Amino acid sequence: MICEIHSMACYVRDKTIELVLFLIYNLLEGARFMRDYLKWAFAMICCLFFMGGVVSAQSEELQKNIYNPGNLKPRDSILKVKAGQPAPDFTLPSVSGKKISLSDYRGNRNVVLSFVPAAFTPVCSDQWPGYNIVQDMFDESDAILLGITVDNIPTLHAWTRQMGKLWFEVLSDFWPHGSVADKYGVLRSDGLSERALFFIDKEGVISAIMVMNINHRPDLEACAVELKKMNKK
Repeated sequence: MICEIHSMACYVRDKTIELVLFLIYNLLEGARFMRDYLKWAFAMICCLFFMGGVVSAQSEELQKNIYNPGNLKPRDSILKVKAGQPAPDFTLPSVSGKKISLSDYRGNRNVVLSFVPAAFTPVCSDQWPGYNIVQDMFDESDAILLGITVDNIPTLHAWTRQMGKLWFEVLSDFWPHGSVADKYGVLRSDGLSERALFFIDKEGVISAIMVMNINHRPDLEACAVELKKMNKK
């Protein structure tokens, strides 16, 4: 666990340095640009100082239940959608007990779909609580986040309770197994989903796709950039 905290701190430190250099490079772009990106820099710095707290705040029970699958094949699927296409609609059960449809948000909110491989794994258990720190980043882009895994509801219920309160809906793509992940082309041959983000605008059109190395967390800076682009449409 100490190694994981140190690894995350180093990752956020490096990304913070990258972002600060990016800000300096773009200093002449204007005050408005700087104001917006300073918010992301502040969020990244908060992550640096507080990520250890996020991890340590996880219950001892969760830490004992974490399963480390080791280093997996970075990517094991072929996308079935691309930017500029309508996002395939779906309806899935959520941990909150609701049935959530992507079309519920059409015309009202931008949507980010966060597919993660599996509950009770190290990277996933750090990634989603991390979004609590940057909720403002989504709010300011008039975007909601939907978390999706191929786990069943009882598993997701136990996992999310042990992670602590998340501000976004967590959906189960368990049955038919991985059907939504398959629609988007992020269902792996082992039955897990990729670690992926789909940015969908208010018209229901995919504006950007990020499929990450399954062993690593998504880049928050890149996520912020895509949110800003989507909100300008």
